Amino acid sequence: MKPDPAGAELGRTTLAKVSRRLIPFLGLLYFVNYLDRVNIGFAGPNGMNDELGMGATMFGFASGIFFFGYLLLEIPSNIALHRFGGRRWLARIMLTWGIVSTAIAFVPNAATLVALRFLLGVAEAGFFPGIILFLTFWFPQKQRSRAISLFMVAVPVSTAIGSTLSSLVIDWGQGVFGLAGWRVMFLVEGLPAIALAFACWFYLTDRPAQARWLDADERQWLEATLAQERAAAETGQHWPLRKALSHPRMLALAFVYFGIVYGLYAVGFFLPTVVAGFTQQYGSQLSIIGRGVVIAVPWAVAAAVMVPWARHADRTGERVWHVAIPAIVGGVSIPAALYMSNPYLAMVAITVTTCSIMCAMPVFWALPSTFLTGTAAAGGIALINSLGNISGFGGPYVTGWLADLTGSNKAGLWVVGALSLASAAVVLRLGSAPKPPSGNLTTPQRGVAS
Repeated sequence: MKPDPAGAELGRTTLAKVSRRLIPFLGLLYFVNYLDRVNIGFAGPNGMNDELGMGATMFGFASGIFFFGYLLLEIPSNIALHRFGGRRWLARIMLTWGIVSTAIAFVPNAATLVALRFLLGVAEAGFFPGIILFLTFWFPQKQRSRAISLFMVAVPVSTAIGSTLSSLVIDWGQGVFGLAGWRVMFLVEGLPAIALAFACWFYLTDRPAQARWLDADERQWLEATLAQERAAAETGQHWPLRKALSHPRMLALAFVYFGIVYGLYAVGFFLPTVVAGFTQQYGSQLSIIGRGVVIAVPWAVAAAVMVPWARHADRTGERVWHVAIPAIVGGVSIPAALYMSNPYLAMVAITVTTCSIMCAMPVFWALPSTFLTGTAAAGGIALINSLGNISGFGGPYVTGWLADLTGSNKAGLWVVGALSLASAAVVLRLGSAPKPPSGNLTTPQRGVAS
């Protein structure tokens, strides 16, 4: 068959228009979302732990309890998004999480903080996998890793900007409204989610067929392309929701994600504490704002490298090694960070680890959608995210518990490295697995195990 230059050009212009319309807005939502999720990491060493009487173990518990509520409602929430549409459901999520996040500014004790962090997870359940699912409604498989990576740039950007922003608000907000600086931070950073909930309702479009901001031929091309991919994914044996939630490959993918995300949250929640500890370890003297700037460096570098990495995965069609290589590099670099002879080398190691985590994540999310569609995709993606995000509790809690037990962050970061290496081993095993008998599963794309 001869190439169709006109069709290729139509596809390029359509996807460019879709990207311009959706990615910046979804990235903004995730920016606010992720900042509200991890800003407790900045509050802890800057007055909150002392005021509420929390040690490292209790701080880790309060940070991680979020993910219990997240786990309970993740799958039902994603199925609801598939049923009711991203516009309505994402707006509902943002409104409720904004209200809970703002309320944390007024917690009187550690028990109330723990309760509100749990409710924050309940309110936010389904947000991230919902957007991953939402992107499958708009981007064909060949462009999906890049689209996900562009959306997920909000993670390092929110931490890079957020670390400095949160530090400034804590420092400058001390005494505003009669509140401690860390309380003002929760108040200032929770309100944008409420405002964006209303923007979400009016701005997002659920499916390409409803996109009046696309020309008729653009809508037709995108709908036909995505329908063709869905039909190909369903060739062989259809995956019902029950099978998607119980198949060993899904559980293996959940473990891979668990190992990657464990490092993300261990670093995200405890990096401010690690940097604050440079004073004792290396004799470095940093202000609150200076620590925020230092914390921003690894995330800023990660934002610059993750999109080219995902683009290379899309261009080559290879996924497994694009997940495994960063996981291996991160697994080696993170335990080494605290054995460096000066803070500069320590930050180099932490930066390498952060880049590795952020390179692996968007490419990973291109794997499940190669053999799941419809409700099975909604449930399967949510299952992987739910089980993987158990590490969101385990990472902060185990890291804090080991810090209290040993008096050092080193043991906790060794656990991060071991799980990252285990994730690499599992995804490589998936990549080398032989194909099942004909008709059992769908035909994979290059680099995805059957």
